[in-house]
Amino acid sequence: MTQTPTAASSPPSTLRAWLDRVYMASAVLGAVSVALICVLMVFQSVGREFGVNTGATNDIVSWLCAAAAFLTMAHAFKHGDFVRVTLVLEKVSAKRRRVMELVSLAIALVAVTYLAWWACLFTYQSYEFKELAQGLLPLPIWIPQMSFAFGSVLLLVAVLDEFVIVARGGVPTFVRLTAERHAKGDFSSDI
Repeated sequence: MTQTPTAASSPPSTLRAWLDRVYMASAVLGAVSVALICVLMVFQSVGREFGVNTGATNDIVSWLCAAAAFLTMAHAFKHGDFVRVTLVLEKVSAKRRRVMELVSLAIALVAVTYLAWWACLFTYQSYEFKELAQGLLPLPIWIPQMSFAFGSVLLLVAVLDEFVIVARGGVPTFVRLTAERHAKGDFSSDI
């Protein structure tokens, strides 16, 4: 059963446009983190050959790995790039599917709220205690932890965003965008 698009396919409001830009900007920062990981790994490999001390590179790469993971979560969620088990959803009526989507999103809201709360508290406590990184680069640890806190909060906003869309009778963005990709013949995310 296909659902008819309603609120999700209406012209974007100012808030919708702003949220979509924030999701995209965060994804771009995550992609930049991946690119920086590549550059630093190449630098470290070449630097070792020329006797350059590259010890702190490992610390930076680990922080960039966390940033790449957390900063891209909201965008990935909104675009249907998270693993979703839809076997049951595809076999039920549109009304039951909507209820199941709402229940799933409500559970996700609880879980992601918990994650975001603790990510922010953890980062704040690192700031409050003036905790320094234990590697070769004695950086205040709350600085790289900010990507964890920000990414978690942005994922919470994305899940809440989807919950509101579905509660208002709209098609979830991740369902709509996946269907649009399939309509264009792009099944690459399904592999």
